[in-house]
Amino acid sequence: MKFDEIKKRIENYRREYGKTSAKRLYIGITNDVERRLFGFHRGPRRDYWGIYLPADDAETARRVEKHFIEAGMRGGAGGGNENSEIVYCYEVSAETREN
Repeated sequence: MKFDEIKKRIENYRREYGKTSAKRLYIGITNDVERRLFGFHRGPRRDYWGIYLPADDAETARRVEKHFIEAGMRGGAGGGNENSEIVYCYEVSAETREN
């Protein structure tokens, strides 16, 4: 997916579920959603707010990540690797781990 498409999908998903506070959300990129989102970050698989989308390439994924970090979401630009083409976003909670 292209930059504008991913950005719009995340924004629409946030609006649909009332996730208006960027400070409560984490944005990241990965090449392995299972390992990163559900493993490292401990994102619950059920009854939880989160989204992940494939970017056209790692550069696009990094641009999306940077955009949302600059908009106030938690996360750390510069992570991932040259194969990190998946953008993920989730709501921070007591169960999740951010760093």
